[in-house]
Amino acid sequence: MSETTTNLNRLIEVCLDGQKGYREAADHIDNADYRHMFSELSQQRARFAVELQTLVASMGEQPEDHSTTRAALHRAMIDVKAALTGGGMKAVLQEVERGEDIAVDTYEEIVELALPSDAHEVVQRQYAAVKEAHDRMKALRDIQ
Repeated sequence: MSETTTNLNRLIEVCLDGQKGYREAADHIDNADYRHMFSELSQQRARFAVELQTLVASMGEQPEDHSTTRAALHRAMIDVKAALTGGGMKAVLQEVERGEDIAVDTYEEIVELALPSDAHEVVQRQYAAVKEAHDRMKALRDIQ
């Protein structure tokens, strides 16, 4: 497996983690606007994963198709925090932002690597959207 494929597969895992994390967050929010936002971000991450999987497959490699163990633990933390705080918005937003910190860090690391131009364009575009979602979650958390 090439270094490019390894790094794209890391991003696939991050996107699948985000997809499940946002879906979990949506399940713990009573506010319909936030639930809708989390659902949309979950769908966005699913699209990102598919886009990256297509890139990896086009390189003749096997793309990742599952999230990480770390993400399962993170989703469990969302469950615990939501239960302890009665589903409090701030607690859920803190956990979502923590997951986004991991996503941003991973994208920042990989966007700086020498990638084929088609892969770099995809990673750069996705990174901008992930960073935007992170900043949005941080701002929402700060106003709670």
